[in-house]
Amino acid sequence: MKLVFEDFEPGRSFALGPVAVTAQEIIEFATEFDPQPMHLDEMAGRASILGGLAASGWHTSALFMRMMAYGFLLNSHSQGAPGIDVMEWRKPVLAGDTLSGRSTVLESRAMRSRPGIGIARFKHEVHNQQGDLVCYCENWIMFSMRDTAETNP
Repeated sequence: MKLVFEDFEPGRSFALGPVAVTAQEIIEFATEFDPQPMHLDEMAGRASILGGLAASGWHTSALFMRMMAYGFLLNSHSQGAPGIDVMEWRKPVLAGDTLSGRSTVLESRAMRSRPGIGIARFKHEVHNQQGDLVCYCENWIMFSMRDTAETNP
């Protein structure tokens, strides 16, 4: 049974990942979306403050989104998100890193403007294989309430 708003109580958390980050994926993403030298070339990455071939922050965010989708969103009655409140790239994600993380519900409430929909605020933390925090995010996600989800699967 898919998760509904009532399942997202404050304090509940969901494991994310793991996801391995490859040089090929870093270069492919950067070529299309963020073609800066440190994301395209190992030597340029080493010469930068990032210390090696580094994923774009936007690539890191996309990997986090994939982890969140497989971690709990695809098994829920998610209705999307109104935006991102906080998105911080704390440390570089380098080729060869393995990412994992956790999404934790901070608060939740029914939406007055959208009957049958609740909204939950999350904090999301993504770490590399050494346990370093590489990405931190906070946002609200909307979910169908139990009665609504049962009539509109």
